[in-house]
Amino acid sequence: MRAPWIFILILLMPLAEIAGFVLVGRALGVWSTLGLVILTSVVGIFLLRAQGFQMLRQLSAEGREGRVPGDTIVHGAMIVVAAFLLLVPGFITDIIGLALFIPAVRRLIWSAIGRRVVVHSTAYSRSYRYEAGFDPQAGKGGPVVDLEDEDFQREPNPSSPWNDRRLKDD
Repeated sequence: MRAPWIFILILLMPLAEIAGFVLVGRALGVWSTLGLVILTSVVGIFLLRAQGFQMLRQLSAEGREGRVPGDTIVHGAMIVVAAFLLLVPGFITDIIGLALFIPAVRRLIWSAIGRRVVVHSTAYSRSYRYEAGFDPQAGKGGPVVDLEDEDFQREPNPSSPWNDRRLKDD
């Protein structure tokens, strides 16, 4: 049911952008309209750079503290989408892009769509589904194997390039 609405939106968006160009062109003139389009692209690049570096610092800080940087990743993705929308010529996409640079708007959008996002595990990575009251640490734990020093010994591999004896022979 949602696919026809998305298809219609994709078809109508260029028409709305053209109508926006015509209306702004009539009100301001051709050169002012082109100047606005170029200005929004430049503003998008600068905002992406400034807020992108801030997001990378937050990711680094959360990683050092051992927290899962889920919100920071979501906000970073929205910043990239906002910058892309500012680079695309058109006033409607510029308005949406500028709105996405506002943190309150990003939080509002994530609160609306975040409940529908589910993270699944794949064969090569392990991830969790976050739900209210769900604790990934509790529940299905595997058996605990307690080894003594005699039970586990590791001999050095003589063919390893990191073997101390090989380094001394050279």
